Amino acid sequence: MSDRQAGFSRFIRMRKSCVAYNLKYTIRKSVVLYKIITYATEQEFTRQHMTNPWKEIRLADYENHMTWHSVMQAQIMNTMMKEQFYQYPVKTIMILGIAGGNGLEHINPDIIEKVFGVDINREYLDECAKRYSQLNGSLSLLQVDLMDDSIVLPIADLVVANLLIEYVGYTCFQKVINQVQPTYVSCAVQINADTSFVSDSPYSNALDNLDSVHHQMSQDKLVEALDSIGYHLILENDVLLPNDKRLLRLDFKRNASKQ
Repeated sequence: MSDRQAGFSRFIRMRKSCVAYNLKYTIRKSVVLYKIITYATEQEFTRQHMTNPWKEIRLADYENHMTWHSVMQAQIMNTMMKEQFYQYPVKTIMILGIAGGNGLEHINPDIIEKVFGVDINREYLDECAKRYSQLNGSLSLLQVDLMDDSIVLPIADLVVANLLIEYVGYTCFQKVINQVQPTYVSCAVQINADTSFVSDSPYSNALDNLDSVHHQMSQDKLVEALDSIGYHLILENDVLLPNDKRLLRLDFKRNASKQ
């Protein structure tokens, strides 16, 4: 065999080797990509078809827990909400996670023209409508799953979100704020010590499944999340709760550049 023929033969072998290597690499890459897509699809399917535990909790159990002497969050939030409603010059308010309507007795229709109450649980909204029928002209109750990317929400001057962000996460809350476009955002988050995020009460077992949707809160991360969509912190207020917990109120205002 001549040198030319030998060189050509080596070239053919090298080319076959490269083709085989590329094919093996392509197959391996495709397998990895398939696994990633399959995992993401399974996660999305699970998210869409998993029943949100807030749909299963009876309003009576939730409210009895929140008013229990070792919890006291309903009473504290009621006082806080009166302040939230009138702290800023607003005409329309959206309350996220309105439940049975705690705090709505403070709404003066002569000052607040419209209140949007949002919740995932229809039972909560039906009871809220019965309790506050005097607000029928100004109260609009919306059954909405905030985790649903297809939701459409009305615009409001102020968004009030107390003990809500813990159950939807920062990203979802950013999405909601971007859609509602409020001038002000007032939210309260629970800061836990080393104890469970659900305080003990005779009704706390009814809340056991909330673990599946709960997000641990951080003041710094929440401030950063709102800052990244054009809102700056204007108020911070810390209230001590039983069982070494704190209810942290943080208020934000939309930056002038976003007006």
